[in-house]
Amino acid sequence: METTFNISVFTENSIGILNRITIIFTRRHLNIESITASECEIKGVYRYTIVLNTTLDQVKKVVSQIEKQVEVLKAFYHTDEQVVYQEIALYKIRTDAFTNGTTEKIIRDHHARILSVDKDFMIIEKTGQPEELTHLFDELNVFGVLEFVRSGRVAISKPMKTLEAYLEELAENHR
Repeated sequence: METTFNISVFTENSIGILNRITIIFTRRHLNIESITASECEIKGVYRYTIVLNTTLDQVKKVVSQIEKQVEVLKAFYHTDEQVVYQEIALYKIRTDAFTNGTTEKIIRDHHARILSVDKDFMIIEKTGQPEELTHLFDELNVFGVLEFVRSGRVAISKPMKTLEAYLEELAENHR
């Protein structure tokens, strides 16, 4: 049975590592639903959050293959229930759409915020679950959304074991 999995990959910052990781998914004909990358809590260590729908058996194999990459320090997989996650979206709408009180009410009701106002357009930001971002898009689109962009998922696991603890275990096992 297919489930949504959140894969966290911790790597050194090296050229080509993202390509080598994504090739693992391509070879297995797995579609990546979302991917984000940033530095994590340990200086010089980067975290990729990859979301995909697959089976438990497939995700175990993928994570195992990812961990074989030289620059990969550790990779984990979690279900949606085991993580806290959010996405961010930016919406560009015409400034003149804001003249009636409806647009302002929609923005407030969705707990969104206005980032920028120009004479021709404004940029609205919303952080939340994918469904919330889509719902706001649908409501704003009545006024004409000029541009829309959404980030990939950013997720933190609920289990308390830290990356630093795993790295310490790894170092002890190699002594």
